[in-house]
Amino acid sequence: MSHRLLITGATGKVGQHFLNRFFADPNYRHFQVRALCHQRKLPARPRLEVVQGSISDAAVITKAMRGITHILHLATCKETPDAIMDVAIKGMFWLLEEARQSKTFQQFILIGGDAAMGHFFYPHPLPITEMQNHSAYPGCYALSKVLEEVLLEQYQIQYNMNGTCLMAPWIMEKDDFKQTLSFGKDVFGGPRWCDIVGAKRAVAYAKKGTIPVLCDSADQPITRNFVHVDDLSSAILAAIDHPDAMQEKFNICMNEPVDYQMVADHLKATRGLPSVKIKTQFSSTWLDNAKAKFLLGWRPQYDLPKLINESFDYERAASDPRKVWYPG
Repeated sequence: MSHRLLITGATGKVGQHFLNRFFADPNYRHFQVRALCHQRKLPARPRLEVVQGSISDAAVITKAMRGITHILHLATCKETPDAIMDVAIKGMFWLLEEARQSKTFQQFILIGGDAAMGHFFYPHPLPITEMQNHSAYPGCYALSKVLEEVLLEQYQIQYNMNGTCLMAPWIMEKDDFKQTLSFGKDVFGGPRWCDIVGAKRAVAYAKKGTIPVLCDSADQPITRNFVHVDDLSSAILAAIDHPDAMQEKFNICMNEPVDYQMVADHLKATRGLPSVKIKTQFSSTWLDNAKAKFLLGWRPQYDLPKLINESFDYERAASDPRKVWYPG
């Protein structure tokens, strides 16, 4: 039987990286790929076709789902209340509806996020397993990640659908991690250190290459979860058609969370960079990835030194500008 994978969000960070891995892997040479793209384009390549249109349009989804055996759902948006329900919820609903009625469908893989359990917004005194209750932090993005998981869970219950949720924390590539530590306006994601410490101090810290040490309300360094896009892509490959992935959820992350004090210590020892503690109301988290290692045989390749060193060594070419994949 021929296999055809539908991928949403194919032009984003994870989508593009995954497609490169997927097409290069001889284990999946029998797969054709159909990408659902809205505004951005993909370069032409063998075994790839593109359907253009909005994921919130039922007619577009019907067209995109013809003959599909596998779905990899990556499409999302951040803090954009005017679009997020159409993209994240309505779009996923149409995908699930087409899948349950399809005669060819075999597996739905959702890339979830630790926003669904509030990551460092709420205290988590124990390692977080896949049994953790949903607890979205304020805003529409985290709520959408909860609703995506619930939709998939309910279709598994209602229709015995073969679904798999891979829950990823903050996804890194290239110099992303270095930019999460910037005191400049070019900081990637949050916290925005420049806003916390004020403009004058931020400029002084930036000039010295100072590393922020994220701390909790007790002034203790925080641990926070990350995953490199390489490791997430390998987890997706491991989950495809894996019998133990059916109707399961997996934490896909580094073996240990990033400890901000350990980051500062490493960069002090290897690059002579100073650091400063930044007190916040955030809390430490520790995602437990044992289930993915046990059932899928997956192993992350990135530890803390590798994550730091690759990011700080990365040099962007003029043809490789930093991209904001989604607003918010």
